[in-house]
Amino acid sequence: QVQLVESGGGLVQAGGSLRISCVASEIINRMGWYRQAPGKQRELVATITSFGVTNYADSAKGRFTISRTNAKNTVSLQMNSLKPEDTAVYYCLGSVNGYAYWGQGTQVTVSS
Repeated sequence: QVQLVESGGGLVQAGGSLRISCVASEIINRMGWYRQAPGKQRELVATITSFGVTNYADSAKGRFTISRTNAKNTVSLQMNSLKPEDTAVYYCLGSVNGYAYWGQGTQVTVSS
């Protein structure tokens, strides 16, 4: 059973920055972040493979940067120029053999 533990998150003013991280219990090829705002579906933010191949949602491009440390099974998301519409619960994703594992989520709130 893969376990994902997130850290970071919190409250920040619009235009500010925040960094969230996730530690996996084992090596996972594809990791990433999704988010879910109240009343909305969970959506992609960014993913990264163990080879460093990244994929970003249009809303994240130019503002967010995903990175990982394979030796520590850790993936992080640096979020800059945050907007109120970035407010959501951010979930860490770990994809193993096509199966998705999720962290418990961390709240990110951006005030205007």
